[in-house]
Amino acid sequence: MIEAAALAPIGLIAGEGRLPVLVAEGLVAAGRRVVAVSLSGCADGSLAKICEEVVPVSMLRPGGWARALRRRGAAEAIMVGRVGKGVQYDVRGILGHLPDWRAARVWLLRTRHDRRSQALLGHLADELAAAGITLIDSTTPVADHLARAGWMTRSRPAAGVLRDAELAWSVLERMNELEVGQAIAVRGRDVLAVEAAEGTDAMIRRAGELARGKGWTLCKGAGPAKDPRFDVPTVGLETIANLRAAGAVCLVLDAGGVILVDRKAVLAAADEAGIAVCGLGPGVGVLRALPEAT
Repeated sequence: MIEAAALAPIGLIAGEGRLPVLVAEGLVAAGRRVVAVSLSGCADGSLAKICEEVVPVSMLRPGGWARALRRRGAAEAIMVGRVGKGVQYDVRGILGHLPDWRAARVWLLRTRHDRRSQALLGHLADELAAAGITLIDSTTPVADHLARAGWMTRSRPAAGVLRDAELAWSVLERMNELEVGQAIAVRGRDVLAVEAAEGTDAMIRRAGELARGKGWTLCKGAGPAKDPRFDVPTVGLETIANLRAAGAVCLVLDAGGVILVDRKAVLAAADEAGIAVCGLGPGVGVLRALPEAT
């Protein structure tokens, strides 16, 4: 039984972006066979070179995802990649994707009074489990790309920026408890912006406008209560480019809880942009005492 399970392929439910590719590469490097379903065909084309098969499926038909994976021998899956949050607020868009009864049950019954990401995705995971597919930790195949505790760049911020970062981190911890966004921007100990449904990139642009492109700090993370099976916060090259354009000088991440998509490239880009990047854990209050990340 154990040998059969080890030989069974693992499913990959893939949205947009580079992260599904990194997950697939990590699984293959660990000796796993990978079969993928591409949500509305939006997954990165290079997945086909890594996975045994990539099957396009409708974004809002989770029953179809499960059937496609089961037919290919998978009983477990990892779900990663971008899916626009705006879809959940656009009724015409939802109907355009022809949701199946499982999606309709999640939307109309189980989350009608609570449509936060954690609630939606938790119920979606339950529906997939009922259809024979168990979602598993999405961070395990990309452990080398997780934020690490300590300073991850050569760049270091000034003392005033460190004080901003300490304030932002304490507020972010409270936001995580309330499940309000995953990022916050601070300058001069004043909160510029808090992430909402628009996502981090839009929030960065807003914070840059308010700070007039000068010397502000972004903290990002979802806290220890975050379910690692889905919607784990990420930072990529586009994030660093947006931070640079908006005038940010420091990026503080939840150590072990944020994925750096292509970690080495992201940190190199941050150093080039003069953006100091560090990882923190619960209860850390003084960034000046942080060591370099291992």
